[in-house]
Amino acid sequence: MAITYPVSFPSSIGLANINIRARNVVGISSSPFTGQQQVYKHQGQWWEAEVSLPPMKRADAEQAVAFLLKMNGVYGTFLLGDKANTAPRGVGTGTPLVNGASQTGDELITDGWTTSTTGILKAGDWIQLGSGSTTRLHKVLDDVDSDGSGNATINIFPNLRSSPSDDAAITVSNTQGLWRLSSN
Repeated sequence: MAITYPVSFPSSIGLANINIRARNVVGISSSPFTGQQQVYKHQGQWWEAEVSLPPMKRADAEQAVAFLLKMNGVYGTFLLGDKANTAPRGVGTGTPLVNGASQTGDELITDGWTTSTTGILKAGDWIQLGSGSTTRLHKVLDDVDSDGSGNATINIFPNLRSSPSDDAAITVSNTQGLWRLSSN
């Protein structure tokens, strides 16, 4: 049977630690004469994760080795979430959807939330857009309230790399992102 990507991270393998870091592409140039600086913010934003596995018995270790071999180095992709933060700190209720196609940048306009709710999401909550090979993981940057129609605008990191379709589902619990190994 052929391997299809992304694969799910094996649930039988516990993680000792996961450290998820934000990466930005920002350049700075300083004048050697005046010290004046110019700062350039480029589009590149992404997540990097460092994962530690605990000591394990051979059966579990072989599952971990098989998973890594399935990746074929940096070729394969897998789904993984922040196991320490599986539920939002905010209320996170309703049936949240993307509100409008062609969205880009660091704001996501949404609808379908429970109406007139303070703290529908809290800064630091994760949201997931897409599934399978289109899965994207974003962090909420500010507390979010829904209005009387269930609409909410969410400031997110990283920026949207591609526009989600109108009425695309937004996942707020057990969120995952699409990852690949950093080296072969």
